[in-house]
Amino acid sequence: MSMYGRDPWGGSLEIHADSVTDDDRSRNLDLDRAALSMTSRQLDETQQSWLLAGPGDQGKKKKKYVDLGCLIVSRKLFLWSVGAVVAAAALAGLITLIVKTVPRHHRPRPPPDNYTLALQKALMFFNAQRSGPIPKHNNVSWRGNSGMKDGISDPSYGKGLVGGFYDAGDAIKFNFPASFAMTMLSWSVIEYSAKYDAAGELGHVKEIIKWGVDYLLETFNSSADTIDRIATQVGQGATSGGANPNDHYCWTRPEDIDYPRPVYECHSCSDLAAEMAAALAAASIVFKDNKAYSQKLVHGAATLWKFSRNQRGRYSEGGSDASIFYNSTSYWDEFVWGGAWMYLATGNASYLQLSTHPKLAKHAGAFWGGPDYGVLSWDSKLTGAQVLLSRLRLFLSPGYPYEEMLRTFHNQTGIVMCSYLPVFNSFNRTKGGLIQLNHGRPQPLQYVVNAAFLASVYSDYLEASDTPGWYCGPNFFPAGALRDFARTQIDYILGKNPQKMSYVVGFGKRYPKHVHHRGASIPKNGVKYSCKGGWKWRDTKKPNPNTIFGAMVAGPDRQDGFRDVRMNYNYTEPTLAGNAGLVAALVSLSGESTGVDKNTMFSAVPPMSPTPPPPPAPWRP
Repeated sequence: MSMYGRDPWGGSLEIHADSVTDDDRSRNLDLDRAALSMTSRQLDETQQSWLLAGPGDQGKKKKKYVDLGCLIVSRKLFLWSVGAVVAAAALAGLITLIVKTVPRHHRPRPPPDNYTLALQKALMFFNAQRSGPIPKHNNVSWRGNSGMKDGISDPSYGKGLVGGFYDAGDAIKFNFPASFAMTMLSWSVIEYSAKYDAAGELGHVKEIIKWGVDYLLETFNSSADTIDRIATQVGQGATSGGANPNDHYCWTRPEDIDYPRPVYECHSCSDLAAEMAAALAAASIVFKDNKAYSQKLVHGAATLWKFSRNQRGRYSEGGSDASIFYNSTSYWDEFVWGGAWMYLATGNASYLQLSTHPKLAKHAGAFWGGPDYGVLSWDSKLTGAQVLLSRLRLFLSPGYPYEEMLRTFHNQTGIVMCSYLPVFNSFNRTKGGLIQLNHGRPQPLQYVVNAAFLASVYSDYLEASDTPGWYCGPNFFPAGALRDFARTQIDYILGKNPQKMSYVVGFGKRYPKHVHHRGASIPKNGVKYSCKGGWKWRDTKKPNPNTIFGAMVAGPDRQDGFRDVRMNYNYTEPTLAGNAGLVAALVSLSGESTGVDKNTMFSAVPPMSPTPPPPPAPWRP
C-alpha cells in the first residue's frame, strides 16, 4: 500500500508502507558499528594505515608524533630539540669548567703617572718629620722616638706636648705653619678622596692628618668651652743668645736631643687660633664617619674660634721667637678663612655671615690688591678663602644675604686665576717658566705649589658646575687653561727645568743629595753626637747618609739656578707647609680622570632656603 503526496520541489513524494521502522534502522546501525569495532581491534597499525590512506599515499612512511599534553609535535623535531638542549648544556658546562680551571689574566692597570708616583713619595716626608713615639709602620728606618719629654721638661709649662711634626730641617714644632699644613691636606682629601684611594694613599694621608690635629688638641684645653692661652711652639730657634744650645745652634738628631726645649704660649693670638680652628674644622669633615672624633674636633675648633675673636692680637707680636721664622702680618685673613671652614664643619650660618661681611673682607685686603694679592701661604689665607667661598656659590648658591659678597669673592677668584696665566704680566717668570709668586725672593716653591693646587681645583669646580671657563677682561679662557698652568709648574718642580733636576727628593734620576735636614744628614750608627759634635755632618760635602724621600726643597733662584749645599737653607731646606701644598697639587693632577667630590664638603651644611630680600622702602613723591 502506498500513499502519494506532493513534493514541494515539484516531484511526487512516495512513502512505502512496508519500509522499516526507525527502531529497526538504529538497531542495524549499532550492529554495524560493533562489527567495525571488532574488525579494527584485529588490525595492526600498519594495516590501519593502509585502510585510512588516501589515493596516492600508498608506499609513503607515516610521520610519527609525540603528545606533550598541551602540544603535539613531530617526533623527529622533538628529538632534535632535546638533543640541541643537551648539547648546549654540555657546552656551557665545559666553558664554565674551563673558565674556573684556567688561570685568570686580568688586564693590567696602566702604570701610575708621574704625579701619582711623586704623591706617594711626598707623603713619606711627613713620616720623617714625626715627633713622639714613632709607629711601627712608619717606614723611615733612620727615625726613632724623640721629643718624649716635650712640655714636661719645661718647668714653666709642666704638661705633656708629645707628638706632632717637626717643622723643617730642625726639631722645632711651630703651630702656625703646621696648622696650615693640616688644613691644606684636609682640603685635598675632601676634594679628592677617590684619587687618594686609587693611589693607595687614602689611609696614609688620613693618618698624617690625625697625627697633626691630635697634637694641636694637646696645645690648649680642648675639652673646655673657653680658654685663655695656647701653646704656640716647642723648641727655640733664635741664635742671638750666643752658644746656648738650642734647635738651630745645635746639629743633632732629634732622637739625641738633650738640651732644653722651651714651650711658648700666647694669650692674644687671633691669627694662630683661627688657623688652628680651620685645621680642626677641616679635619672634622675628613673624619665625618667617625662621629665621636669628628665632634671632638668641632668642639675644639669652636673653642679656638671663640678665643680668636675675643682675644685680639697677632701671635708673633713683640719680637717673639716665632716672628723670626713665621711672622704673621695680620689676622683678618684668618678670620675669613677660618670662618668659612667653621661654617662648612658646622652648618652654623653665623660663621658664614662673618666670613662674608664686607668690613671683614676689607680688613683682609680683598678690595685693594697689592703685590702679594693672589698668593696663598702659611701667612696669607685670603686667596684660599676666596676660592673656598666661590665653591659655595657655584654649588649651593645660598643667595641673600650672602650673594653680594660671594659674587665679589667669585669675581676676585677669577682675577686671581687670570694672574696665573702666562699671557698676563701680573707675576714674573724665570726663563725656565717658574712663576715668581714671591717676586724673586728665596724659597719660591712653597708658593708655587699652593697656586698650582688652587688653579687645578678651581678648574674642577668650573667643570663640575658645567661652566666651560671664565673671562679675563674681554677674553674667554677655558677651564683647561688652569690645569695647563698647574701642570707646567709641577712639571718644573719634578724635573722639567734648566737644571734637569727634580726638587722632590727621591723622585727622578737627579735630585738634591745635601738636604738641609739634621736627621737625614747624620748617620744612624749608634753614636750620639753632641750639640757641636754634629757640626761635622752639617759641614761635610758628602751626600746625606739618609734619603728623606718626598721632601720638596726650597727651590731655585730667580735665574733657575740651584746650589745643592746643605748649609744654604734657601735652596735645600724642606718644610711642612711646602710639602702639604705639593701633596694637594699632586693629587689634584693625578690619575686619568678629573673632578672633585661635590657633596662631602657640604655634609654638615643644612638644606638652604634663601631668605627673601627685604621689601623696598615705601615710595614717596
